[in-house]
Order: sequence, then C-alpha cells, then structure tokens
Amino acid sequence: MTKRQAVEALDNSMRDVMSRPDLPFGGKTVVFGGDFRQVLTVVRKGSRAQIINSSLRRSYLWDSFAEYLLRIGDGKEVTNRDGEVRLPDEICVSRTGKDTDLDTLIDNTFPSLDANTSGPDYITSRAILSTRNDSVDRINLKMISRFQGDEMVYHSFDCAVDDPHNYYPPEFLNTLTPNGLPPHVLKLKINCPVILLRNIDPANGLCNGTRLVVRGFQRNVIDAEIVLGQHAGKRIFLPRIPLCPSDDEMFPF
Repeated sequence: MTKRQAVEALDNSMRDVMSRPDLPFGGKTVVFGGDFRQVLTVVRKGSRAQIINSSLRRSYLWDSFAEYLLRIGDGKEVTNRDGEVRLPDEICVSRTGKDTDLDTLIDNTFPSLDANTSGPDYITSRAILSTRNDSVDRINLKMISRFQGDEMVYHSFDCAVDDPHNYYPPEFLNTLTPNGLPPHVLKLKINCPVILLRNIDPANGLCNGTRLVVRGFQRNVIDAEIVLGQHAGKRIFLPRIPLCPSDDEMFPF
C-alpha cells in the first residue's frame, strides 16, 4: 500500500495544477487499488505506531471519502434489488439504457481519439475499469473498432493439462476466458494499448502489468513500445508464450 505522504503529495500537486485548492485532488476523481483495511504500508524497521502513522487512515484526506467508502465496504450503503449502489452524479456518465451508452462512456474517457492515437501519453493517461471480464471484452472490442488501420487477429492454442482421452476438446476450451488470460480471439490495431500479463524480462521492464502500445505485427510476434516507467520508449517484441490460469480450482481439469 502507498504511504499517505505520497497520496498527500499527489493531492497538493493536483490542487495546484487544477487551480482548485478547495477540492481534494483538485476536483479530479482518483481510483485507489487494494484494501487499506487489510494491507498495511511498509515501513522498514518501523514500529507499529510508525506503520499506522504512514497509512491513509492518518491522512487529512481520510474524512473526504472514508464515510462513504466504509459504508460500501460494510454493506450499509443503500442498494437496489440487484445489489447495486448509486454513485454520486458528479462522477457518473448518464445512462439511457440504449446501445449508445458505451459509446458515450468512451467519448467522455477518450475525447478526440482519432487525433491522439499516436500519442502514448494520451493513451496511458486514461482507462475504463470494469468488474466483469465479459464487460471488459465488450469494451475492448468497441475500443479496437475506434482505432484506424487494419485489424490483426491472433488465436490462442488451447489444451487441457493431463487430458489423454480428449475429454475437453479445443472447441470447448476456446469458449472459456479464465482470469488473467486473454480471450481466444485477440484483435489488435496499430497504436492500441496492451498490458503484459506475465513477467517475461523484469530487468528490461517486461513485467506483469507493464503498459505498452502496439507498433507493428508479425505472424507470431507483436512489435510494441513500453510507454511507462524507466524503460519508456523502448521497442520490444512479444512472442507467443504458454499461459495457465493462476487459479487451479477454477476448472476441474
């Protein structure tokens, strides 16, 4: 977990950049990952008091979101019959129930996409998050269609481990999308962003979670550019690699 001092430094910078000193993070919505109630910050050789003092719980920002966040975490926030929580209107994009709702979300998150596809800073400075893999796949397909140029399609070669009698044919395995694995059909275009799912070469920046932008295609290799971190700007080649689901209990094979 990030120490509160780093979060407070970001808060101060955003207030200055946005010229809104009266609003947390200058009025911008900030998404935090992790669970601050289970994972403490790391203070090398620090006492319990020092560890707690470095947590977000001790930050002046805590009161800005703690009450609402805790209500959701404890299941006390009012929900509808489907268990959905109503978010504040100021952080939401209007939903009409039409097929164009996803296009509206994309337009709000990626304005003027056609004019900015070649700029890595534009692509990596924004993202659309979802809680379900099928929603992510649907958003990805919609986003890929927005990029200009020809589409490259890659297919995975799926097989079950220890299945000598072929109880699980490839046609069935192709329909599954386990957590941490890409879909069977992967569609890409030049300048579209991708995220690495495995540690291939950490010393050269190829780690799980590395963000890249596609620059070219080969039959079994993707030419990509690292766009964040100390290796930003480096061109690399991503080959086909064997992958297995991280959760062994997800499937009975």
